[in-house]
Amino acid sequence: MPWTKSDYPPSMKNLSAPVRNKAVEIANALLEDGREEGSAIAIATSKAEEWAKNRGKKVKKGDS
Repeated sequence: MPWTKSDYPPSMKNLSAPVRNKAVEIANALLEDGREEGSAIAIATSKAEEWAKNRGKKVKKGDS
């Protein structure tokens, strides 16, 4: 099931919006490639957090 900016896995709820959007984008691409949902979510979250840190962006809601 593809996710959107407003309909995403509960585990992504505490990510900042840009990081969550990137994670959704990555997870959807992984699903298209045949990855299992749980694996796609875990990989996408990790890669999106890495993406944010490399750009100096907030990872979690409320981070300074």
